[in-house]
Parts: sequence; structure tokens; C-alpha cells
Amino acid sequence: MYQIDEKREELEIQAKYEELMDEVRKIKVLTQQEEDDIFRAYSIAKQAHSGTRRKSGEPYIFHPLAVALIAVKEVGLGPIAAICALLHDVVEDTDISLDQLRLIFGDRVAVIVDGVTKIEDISALQQVESKQAENYRKILLSMCKDAYVIFLKLCDRLHNMRTLGSMKDTKKLAISSETQYLYIPLAHRLGLYSIKTELEELVMRYTNPIKYAEIEAKINESMGTEAKLQECLMSPICQMLDRHGYRYRIKTRIKSVYSCFKKMENKHVDFDEIYDLYAMRIILDVPSDVEKEECFRVYAMISQQFPPNPNRFRDWITVPKSNGYESLQTTVMTPIGRWVEVQIRSERMDNVAEKGMAAHFLY
Repeated sequence: MYQIDEKREELEIQAKYEELMDEVRKIKVLTQQEEDDIFRAYSIAKQAHSGTRRKSGEPYIFHPLAVALIAVKEVGLGPIAAICALLHDVVEDTDISLDQLRLIFGDRVAVIVDGVTKIEDISALQQVESKQAENYRKILLSMCKDAYVIFLKLCDRLHNMRTLGSMKDTKKLAISSETQYLYIPLAHRLGLYSIKTELEELVMRYTNPIKYAEIEAKINESMGTEAKLQECLMSPICQMLDRHGYRYRIKTRIKSVYSCFKKMENKHVDFDEIYDLYAMRIILDVPSDVEKEECFRVYAMISQQFPPNPNRFRDWITVPKSNGYESLQTTVMTPIGRWVEVQIRSERMDNVAEKGMAAHFLY
């Protein structure tokens, strides 16, 4: 149960705003005008939503601040996205008009805020399909004017899904359904892999909770294997890369619950037959004009030391996926008898893989 404490909440609001500003400054050096506009948007949103609370009991301003932080920190967008995210519910939920925002911030902010504004909340399950279609139509029309609309819609939906627990069960199912059929395909097509994956996880948690808990328990049971893989796979690869003078980062991941579920369902396999439950990503810090050659060179070195599965090699560097994804993917056998997927890519490729079309804006 959420406990209201206005003094504590005020400190949290200020801390969230300061975190947002720190993240925006990492994107670019802000002009004084940009600094002033972000603060102005924050002040307007805070005042407009004053006294309003979310279903969870939290002050409503927590939501636009969270959406703005997702847009900047997780998608990599800049000050315009922060301003529009802070203001995205002001026109819909308060007395402030779109014309007022246009006078203060200009046409572009007004167009984006108008595009992000929902058609109408989902109020009944039988109305979901028509509202999905209308929201989809509005998104597509708004994208013709400014592509930031779709990025902010996805950020808004991600935070709503993260905080869905306080809603009624019927509302959870309705919002999850809309997310499944509208927002996840959009995130996939735009190459926003991290957002797509998290939305899939959250949707499954609410629409298929029993299966979700079952697979989650099996993943947790296998967690002890990760330390062994660190010793028998990652350490030798790091030593090899160090010997050849590479600058690199390594990320590891365990396959998501939803991805395991889909593989079990589509391939008709048991959990123990999932080859790519574990994955290691090697991200090379190399110049863009030699990144492809260096990725293949590292792949050759790894294949000489760890037996690869020839049926599981994927070359998304020579011919990238339609959403811009580039990476070499192979699955190798480790000394402890486990298959592990190894992904090899450059820093640029990793940025595009994680942030999709948003990364193209930055480049």
C-alpha cells in the first residue's frame, strides 16, 4: 500500500528531474534555451498535474518524468523528447491547450505532443479493437509529421506496463492486449530490441502468469551455471582478445521468459533443449571502416578454440535485418557441455541493435 508523504514526494520529484537533466546533458551540450525549455516544461507539467495521483497513489508527475527518462536514457533521444515527454499528458488531462503549448514551445513540440496524446482510454474490453485501430491510425498519421511521436508512444507504454500492477484485472488484460498487438510489433519494426523484449515479458506476466512463473523458476534454477560459463568461456575469450590488442566490452544475458516460451512453443522443444539460453555479446571498439573485417576475424578465432554448431551461424553483418540489426551470431560448445550463443558486433552495431531507428537519428 502506497503511503502518502508530501515532503518525501517533493524530494523524489526534484531528484527525478535532476536525474533527467543529467541524462540529457550526456546526449549533448545543452544551449541555455534548451535548459530553459526543459525546466519550463517540467514546471508546467508539475503545476498542471498538482494534486493528481495515479492508481498506485503516487503523484501523477512521476509518470511524465519517468517517460522522459526512458526516452533520454534508454532510447537515447535528446532535449526535444524530454520536453514533449514531460508535457505529453498535459493537454489530455488538464486545462492547458495545445495552442498554449505552441505559443510557449513552438510548432514542433505542439505537433509531437498532439501525436502522443491518446485518442481515449480503454474502458471496455469489447471496444479494444476499434480503439487500437484508431490509435494505430493516429500514430501513423503523426509519424508522417514527426517520427518522435512513435518513440514517445513506446516510452509512455513501457512505463504504463511497468506500473500496471495497481490496475484492475480487466484493465491489465485490456492494456496488455493492446500492447501485444500494437506496440510490440512497432518496437520490433523500429529495432528497439530492449523495449520490445521488456514489453513481451510484461505482457506474458499478466496474460499467462502460470506459464510465466513456471519458466521463470526453471531459469532461476539454472543460474548457477553462469559462474561456470564465466570461467570456461568468457575468461579464455578475454585473454585471446587481450593478446591481439582489441578494445572491447562483453555483455552476458540469459534468455527472457517470453523468448523461452516462444521457442518451446514454436520448436516443440522442452526447456532443457533451448540451445541459446545463455548468450555472450562481444562488442568491439573498432573504426567503422574495418568493423566488418574485425568481427569476422574474432569469429574465426573463437571458432578455432570452441567447436561451433554449423547450423546456428547467422551473418547479419553482410546482409542486415530489415530493422537495421547487424551482428554475427554463432553457438559454441563449452567445456562443461553447454551450448552458448556468442554475438560479435561493433559499438555502432550494438547501439543500432539496442536502439534501432533512434540510433540512426543520433548518427
